[in-house]
Amino acid sequence: MAGGRLGAALLGLLFCWAARALDVSVGKATSISAQNGTDVLLPCTFTACIGFENALFSWWFNATQLYTGRVSNKNVRPVCVVCNPRVELPEVTLNKDSREYNLSILLLSVDFSDSGQYTCAVKNPKEKGAEHNATITLAVVVELEKVDKTLAKIIAAVVGGVIGLLVLILLLKKLILFLLKKKKEKNNECLVSSSGNDNTENGLAGSKADQKPAPKA
Repeated sequence: MAGGRLGAALLGLLFCWAARALDVSVGKATSISAQNGTDVLLPCTFTACIGFENALFSWWFNATQLYTGRVSNKNVRPVCVVCNPRVELPEVTLNKDSREYNLSILLLSVDFSDSGQYTCAVKNPKEKGAEHNATITLAVVVELEKVDKTLAKIIAAVVGGVIGLLVLILLLKKLILFLLKKKKEKNNECLVSSSGNDNTENGLAGSKADQKPAPKA
């Protein structure tokens, strides 16, 4: 048992060591677009398998330092070390049970000169000062492209029509079965009534046949 637990622990440490390059992430998208004059959220999350204390993180725009902060532990919010009036830390919900920590920043009132590469870098003293980073590209545009929802509307209309047709078919099926059932019940009643009438007539005929006139003396 002890050997098995030791092996599992070593396997976990090896997995953490192999996955360290993925500790800093800017999400699945490597580039984002923002409209000129608006605020844009630059995403970044930091994950440490062995935990972290007093981790330093910084945001770089191309080769220029944009913002630097420090995170004492996963239970507190980051504090600013090198601040920037155009950068704010968004309100995020702290999850004490998660190993992932949010280091995203909000870049205010972007313009065309803000287009470029933004790198989120994290240095964790618990990993002997090892530094990890991830980069995302921002493109500032005049107007964001509008997503054509025509196809989605057509698909929704077709799906809605098919569902409506299926419901109508089910209702018609129930109505036909109900009418057939009623007709069958009516036919059964007619058969029973007809059988009763036949028996009555046969009985009356037999009675008349049995009633012979008395022989004359």
